Amino acid sequence: MADAAKPDPRRTHRPALSRWSWTNPHTRAAVYQIAAVAGVVFVAAFFVMTARANLERQHIASGFGFLQHTAGFGVIQSLIPYTEEASYGRVFLVGLFNTLLVAAVGTVIAVMLGFVIGVARLSSNWLIAKLAAVYVETLRNIPLLLQLFFWYFAILRPLPGPRESLTLIPGVFLNNRGIVTPRIETTTSFVAFVVVTVVAFAVADALRRWSRRRQLATGKLFPAGRVGLGLVLGLPLLAAFILGSPIRLDPAALGTFDFVGGWRLLPEFVALTFGLSVYTAAFIAEIVRSGIQSVSKGQTEAAHALGLNNGQTLRLVTIPQALRVIIPPLTSQILNLTKNSSLAVAIAYPDLVSVFAGTVLNQTGQAIEVIAITMGVYLVISLATSYAMNLYNARVAIVER
Repeated sequence: MADAAKPDPRRTHRPALSRWSWTNPHTRAAVYQIAAVAGVVFVAAFFVMTARANLERQHIASGFGFLQHTAGFGVIQSLIPYTEEASYGRVFLVGLFNTLLVAAVGTVIAVMLGFVIGVARLSSNWLIAKLAAVYVETLRNIPLLLQLFFWYFAILRPLPGPRESLTLIPGVFLNNRGIVTPRIETTTSFVAFVVVTVVAFAVADALRRWSRRRQLATGKLFPAGRVGLGLVLGLPLLAAFILGSPIRLDPAALGTFDFVGGWRLLPEFVALTFGLSVYTAAFIAEIVRSGIQSVSKGQTEAAHALGLNNGQTLRLVTIPQALRVIIPPLTSQILNLTKNSSLAVAIAYPDLVSVFAGTVLNQTGQAIEVIAITMGVYLVISLATSYAMNLYNARVAIVER
């Protein structure tokens, strides 16, 4: 008889672990997680009870009913109708819109300026490249708050008064109370002008898409950019010539102490927007430069071999491939600009933090509610911005074959 098969010594039969045994790693992980959650709940409950006790001791009512109370103070800039008899809820909307205005205008200026400076850093022109490098290295290494103080207290505040205003262009004046411009009012042909403009943009976009398909199919280039620009500019001008001007200007007039009528850009708004834009643009420029340099040099050489000039190579080959590197850190810089706008309180611009988390909090004493609302607003703005940029990033991403 053949000898019985001997058991393989390499195989060890471990006893099955009990489902609830402490030696079971899943059990330990579950216990640790339950303990962590319990600890967080305990700490949160402690803070809530402590805050409630302190509020009761100081006779401060909790809740959001204070938003219906009369504010009783003015705001120097409001994009919506506002008076001192308005409620604290109205003050919140005023501060929110002012914050969104700075964030939107600052983002557009910073992105455009950052792209220009980033491309200039790679210029073959020695002077342009060095000037761009000096801009980046200087502005991104000076604290933002100090830059805001510089633009506000050193540049705008020392400007002459209204009677000695500097005339930038006819009808536009600069003084220590801001930039005064004519008020733009619409006429009866405004709606038709807008329709023609939208149609012009749609035709230009369709022409661009057709030109791209034609280029991919035949290799032939069509000046879609110049033709599209002609359509976008020419059709609205033709409509304005036929139907009449869609707008009219109501210029400001110098009164006894200040200008009357027109529009005014407050010095606080100008300093904050310009300071945030030039500061953030320095970081965006480095992102653009690194994105362009991430594209293989062979791509540029291949584009030149196909007969594309430097501008066409940058627009059609380099930038589309660099966007996959540029967009993620660019999103972070846009978020930083939005959150840094809270420094407006340092130069008295009436943003959300200044008028709501500052003045309203001091008048009502509702610290928890006011801070919670303010934090929630910035959180929603940041998440919405990230979502929009992620959608754009997915759209421009290079699809692997």
